[in-house]
Amino acid sequence: MKLALDEAWKYQGLTYPNPAVGCTIVSQEGAILAIEAHKYAGAPHAEVEALKSAYFRLRDDSKILDLHESSQIHTYLLQNHDNCFMGTTLFTTLEPCSHVGKTPSCASLISKLGIKKLFIGSLDSNHEASGGAEIVTSAGIDVERAVLAKECGALLEPFNLWREENFVFFKWAQRLNGTTDGGIISSAKSRTLVHAMRDVCDLLVIGGNTVRVDRPTLDARLVGGRAPDILIYSKSREFDKTIPLFSVKGRKVIISDDFSLLKNYKNIMIEGGEKMFELSREVTNSYLCFLSPSIGGNNNFTSISEKLEILNIQKDEQDIIMWIKQADNGGNK
Repeated sequence: MKLALDEAWKYQGLTYPNPAVGCTIVSQEGAILAIEAHKYAGAPHAEVEALKSAYFRLRDDSKILDLHESSQIHTYLLQNHDNCFMGTTLFTTLEPCSHVGKTPSCASLISKLGIKKLFIGSLDSNHEASGGAEIVTSAGIDVERAVLAKECGALLEPFNLWREENFVFFKWAQRLNGTTDGGIISSAKSRTLVHAMRDVCDLLVIGGNTVRVDRPTLDARLVGGRAPDILIYSKSREFDKTIPLFSVKGRKVIISDDFSLLKNYKNIMIEGGEKMFELSREVTNSYLCFLSPSIGGNNNFTSISEKLEILNIQKDEQDIIMWIKQADNGGNK
């Protein structure tokens, strides 16, 4: 389950409005056959991606690698599995879906492949998709629930929050000496990841001083994505309208000295440094830090005292990427 969790966290912030989910499949002999995740809304669910990878490893049938639509993969597995999954065990961070929507039911597929045991981290709080555990149990598969329940619950929290109200995360980049100024900090791969997150965000919040000094565009050009609406947090409404972010087509730019606008959006990213970190404490649910292996700059988080808990750590080609929450209750919101 830990392998499934780590894989899913790689896509946290990219799957909106779907949850981030990971899945691991283990052979009867205990070998890892697949570790996969749900990558973006509309893509196959984590269980389907894992079954696809495991099938290829077990049967060396490369035809399945050419299939990318969930329904195509479902059909191919059902027609060609030839009992290759007999005795295998599946670990998934979230209960397999029961309903047929944009993708077929994962629970139905799992129940027909000869899988021996299913471990589930979190049950699905979405009533439309819940009930998968019962479908699998009815097929004679041994099901164990609440495996690494706390960790799987933390992974699922953004999904639960934006379904009820909204999810707000604060993103920043810093060097090893804690500085957040002085030009580009994070790697090209990290910046591309942030652009992919912007592509699925409804709203991006930025401080007025950052806009005036950096003159940013704040779009998703590195992934060819859409640009989110912008909230510039500022007491002064005077800005040079030649700053690139004002010229992006199809977006709203709002200037305000409060966060009341956030209630109109679901998936919200705040970008900034020390001052914005402090200003947004009461509305932030989670934090995302990109730590660069470099030293330089001048400004860092010197005046803030905050106890934080790391939820997950990843490493790309250069940076360390950390999802974090406030240590008390995951946020004051």
